[in-house]
Amino acid sequence: MKFEKYPFEKLRELLSDIQPNEEYEAIDLTIGEPQFHTPQFIQDSLKNSSELLRKYPKSAGEEYLKRSMLDFMQRRFSINLNSNQLIPTFGTREVLFNFPQYFLSDKENPKVAFTNPFYQIYEGAAIASKAEIEYINLTPENRFKPHLAESKLKDIDLVILNFPNNPTGGTLTLGEMKKWIELSKKYDFLLLNDECYSEIYTDEPPLSLLEVATSMGILDFKNLLVINSISKRSSAPGLRSGFIAGDSSILTGYMQYRTYLGTAIPLPLQVAAAEAWNDDLHAERNREIYRENMRLAKEILEIDVSKATFYLWLEVEDDLKATVELYEDFNIKVIAGRFLGRNGMGSNFIRVALVESPEKVKLALNRLKEYLRG
Repeated sequence: MKFEKYPFEKLRELLSDIQPNEEYEAIDLTIGEPQFHTPQFIQDSLKNSSELLRKYPKSAGEEYLKRSMLDFMQRRFSINLNSNQLIPTFGTREVLFNFPQYFLSDKENPKVAFTNPFYQIYEGAAIASKAEIEYINLTPENRFKPHLAESKLKDIDLVILNFPNNPTGGTLTLGEMKKWIELSKKYDFLLLNDECYSEIYTDEPPLSLLEVATSMGILDFKNLLVINSISKRSSAPGLRSGFIAGDSSILTGYMQYRTYLGTAIPLPLQVAAAEAWNDDLHAERNREIYRENMRLAKEILEIDVSKATFYLWLEVEDDLKATVELYEDFNIKVIAGRFLGRNGMGSNFIRVALVESPEKVKLALNRLKEYLRG
């Protein structure tokens, strides 16, 4: 297998010989990792359950963890899932990589479509599955909405969407999600939406694919799956707590497959994660910080900002040039857009992750403003 270098490795190589302007404090806006403290109640729960390290965790996860996730889906999306319609996972990166391999293993000449630019694990999963890739390009011209000709969909086995979207910040309306669900029925492909940014929004809460399916009367979620994670919601990526939910006829076999993977979640992490999934107040407090960061971006850069995620997808003439100059002249690290896409997607954009405190974000945005205005 031949995998592409990860975006952050490409960034390190790009900037390796560049000396940043030390007159400025270094600010790293590359990775989508919340820079706020994990809430104390989550930390305390983890510490207080450390004695459980003496026990082997179950591959399927403890019932209390699953229950907390099912309750979250009910509170947040008004979806009443059965126990066999959700599997706790060790974060979502692992499931995004290994689930396509499981699902596509018995497909002849498998074919996967996913949004472009994208979270690179989608591509890695397709390569590991020896699948042909069809890119769903997100551009300013299509308002960063996913469109693919129906003539191409008839041969697709798996479509991976990612809304709210990384890196563009795009969201889908009820009608747009319905259309994709209808297409999955018409052409019999599995539709998976990566919803890891569903809890980072400025105003209206983003929809879940399963929420829309429920509104359509599709309660068995045939050929529909979502994944979600606690990482952004709770500023706790180190808890490695996520889930995959939807079509139980697919998840039953996938659960058996998972018993061989060695991805069981350590019990102290499960205890702390359950506490986090069960609490909504801390998630709202985190959202307030991101709202303020987006408000600052709109005010300082005088741009329209996305309604969800904590990313700015800023248009520039040359993404590599902008990435180098921002580091060299202003000691700011961002991601060159082309590192997140293929076939030229992203080459006129940089991704800026507003994951620092509003005070630090304000400093960075003012430097960005100075750079962009030349």
